[in-house]
Amino acid sequence: MKKERLDKIVASSMGVSRSEAGKLVRSGAVTLAGAALRNPSLRLDAQAAALACGARELNAKQHVTLMLHKPAGVLSASRDARAKTVVDLLPPEYARRGLFPAGRLDKDATGLLLLTDDGELAHRVISPKKHVWKTYEVLLAAAPDAAQLDAVQNSITLADGQRCLPAVAVRTPKPNVVLVRIREGKYHQIKRMFAAAGNAVAGLKRTAVGGLALDEGLAPGEYRELGETDIARIFEQPAPLTPESFA
Repeated sequence: MKKERLDKIVASSMGVSRSEAGKLVRSGAVTLAGAALRNPSLRLDAQAAALACGARELNAKQHVTLMLHKPAGVLSASRDARAKTVVDLLPPEYARRGLFPAGRLDKDATGLLLLTDDGELAHRVISPKKHVWKTYEVLLAAAPDAAQLDAVQNSITLADGQRCLPAVAVRTPKPNVVLVRIREGKYHQIKRMFAAAGNAVAGLKRTAVGGLALDEGLAPGEYRELGETDIARIFEQPAPLTPESFA
């Protein structure tokens, strides 16, 4: 198992800074099986060690991944000097872990965004070679005709000459709303696909990544931590899209 510094384990477990964690360790507040540990640089297996700080058991997770219901007007970035980012929506104990978006949503888009400190997981989610499907509810400026939907589904060529992989597009009971599923992540891809087809996107919400759907109970700006079963769903084949898929 990978070993980590004691002050890092304490900081991750308790949501404090590394310097604050170091002070706790040097004070003798952190114990292993009841024995005080006073060396912040001591390296331990964070998963196996029976650590405590006072009466509080410490369990530092190697990685954390969150499902965020991204609201409109927030950047899909870790930090930005001029605008609010998705990481700014999180409490300090998560922000200190160095979480970053696994993929992105446009500033005006909403819906499911994954935040993680696991670089390998993020690569698997966003790599074009992995073909992880992303599902969206798309509000269009005008009800699409059959030719526009066919164009979006059949490797449409964008204005700059880039060719898209085949997508899935399904009508819903609302004439101006379609469900779209893509397996790549070109810049502003869905907006550019419909622009090339002769329509315009007026609203965009991501509802699923792979087989993992956005929790209906999460309001915009809310989040929850994902477990191993949730993460496995990301890489599962999603259920077929039908008009009934629209909530």
